[in-house]
Amino acid sequence: MRKFIHIDMDCFYAAVEMRDNPDLKNKPIAIGGSADRRGVIATCNYPAREFGVRSAMATATALRLCPNLVLVKGRMDEYIKVSEHIKEIFLRYTNEIEPLSLDEAFLDVTDIDLFEGSATYIAEDIRRAIWEETGLTASAGVAPIKFVAKVASDENKPDGICVITPSQLDEFVKKLPLKKIPGVGKVTLEKLNKLGLYKCEDIRTYPIEKLHKHFGKFGASLWKRAHAIDDRRLSTNRKRKSIGVERTLDNDLVSIEECTDVMIKLLPKLHERIDTKKHSPIKSLGVKLKFSDFQQTTVEQQSKIINEQLLVELLTKAFERGKGKKVRLVGLHVALLDKLSTDQLALPLFSEE
Repeated sequence: MRKFIHIDMDCFYAAVEMRDNPDLKNKPIAIGGSADRRGVIATCNYPAREFGVRSAMATATALRLCPNLVLVKGRMDEYIKVSEHIKEIFLRYTNEIEPLSLDEAFLDVTDIDLFEGSATYIAEDIRRAIWEETGLTASAGVAPIKFVAKVASDENKPDGICVITPSQLDEFVKKLPLKKIPGVGKVTLEKLNKLGLYKCEDIRTYPIEKLHKHFGKFGASLWKRAHAIDDRRLSTNRKRKSIGVERTLDNDLVSIEECTDVMIKLLPKLHERIDTKKHSPIKSLGVKLKFSDFQQTTVEQQSKIINEQLLVELLTKAFERGKGKKVRLVGLHVALLDKLSTDQLALPLFSEE
């Protein structure tokens, strides 16, 4: 069996802010949003979570739950810098690393001889190094299969470790609530519960044909997870697929002219992000609008450069899809090629969400 470690930083963005501003340490804080209640919370610290504040929550809702919530603008450049330092720490232990985001990653330490090959000791030493060098805490999950390592890292948060040995694997998975399986969201969980399925042991006695009927391909994946089957290895050659910027407006926009003004103001930031990243050639440009009812649409077309006139055309098409609805968010992005292909470059592309 393999030895996987999943490292997950504890409330990463908020932790960086508390580290750099000790006055925030014992206060409920959230990154993102804005003081006038527009926007969405990116993440928050544990005191804020005690009030029910969560990531992706509307700022207005978060402030209603926690009136004393401190909103912090956030410093992405600093978060990236710290994340790169953490990756440097990982590389001291193994080259088999699959980053999932700035604040979490899988490590495969199957063939590592450090600490006599103990994945548990390696994970503990990684957590120690992160704390000593960055002043931040990390939680770790250790397991012989990937998805269980990820689930385990959340078991003893914050600043904890959970080790699932091969002999413990089957029993751990058997008792695992289905809501903890990666990929099982709110809607899927509700459907599972209506079928009388709450834990992995319930899935084990449920016909796989019915799972496929209700959940399609995900039903087969669910069946495998419930039986502690996960033969996936790490994906260590992930490449950035897109670069984007977006802005949630203080006031809803009602005209294409207002949206265009916001888009023009976002362009320098998009150029800046592109210039500071090592990336593949540009494949296409895209514009995203989110409307006042939280529905959104994306329009994308192939282009090897950032063409301002094309962006205006895409923005107009997106705006027309709203059929008069007000706009609360404007976003721009470039999609990147995995590899150069003259066929790809020749074909126009439009997509819609």
